[in-house]
Amino acid sequence: MDLVIENLSFLLKGAYYTLLITVVSMFFGLIIGLFTAIARIKGNRVLRMIAKAYVSIIRGTPPLVQIVIVYYGLVDYGIEFGPLTAAYIALSINIGAYVSEAFRGAIQSVPRGQTEAALATGMTERQAMSRIIIPQAIRYAIPPLGNTFVGMLKETSLVSVIAVTELMRSAQLLVSQYYVYMPFYLAIAVMYWLMSTFFTFILHKIEKRLSVY
Repeated sequence: MDLVIENLSFLLKGAYYTLLITVVSMFFGLIIGLFTAIARIKGNRVLRMIAKAYVSIIRGTPPLVQIVIVYYGLVDYGIEFGPLTAAYIALSINIGAYVSEAFRGAIQSVPRGQTEAALATGMTERQAMSRIIIPQAIRYAIPPLGNTFVGMLKETSLVSVIAVTELMRSAQLLVSQYYVYMPFYLAIAVMYWLMSTFFTFILHKIEKRLSVY
């Protein structure tokens, strides 16, 4: 335990990068997911096929493989990213596929009459989608998106394989320095649990607030 206290600042820096990767990846994943969901619902046949293939491929392959492909595989084609950038790209693409399904279900949960009423007032279909449907769909999507965010927080540990010094990698470096395992791995387990519990609490509060309206 003394070793953990002595190196707590190093572990907290790793926790900072874990949160940073989670937030950045979730932000871009939300954008990717929203456009993918709209493409699957409102797009032409080609767009629907591309969006469906993207979701199928990403959900059907391990995130670790996707991270390795982005960081190591693309180098074969002259495309090279730094570890942190590769982590952002791989996890954003991964989370976008899962978020798209949450958005798709939420959009389809909005009664069709809402769209018909918007069109009857003179709105275009695009205006109806952006002003009427999507705002309501986001409310429906909050619970699954919250679960996805917490899941992404834990999945960031996978980017340790490409030398991103997030929480898991920080523990690995300390283990290699002191040759003890349990104190550091137990410490990061507690830190992951605390972060997950905190965000779950916040998301629960948001869900309760939205349910009032």
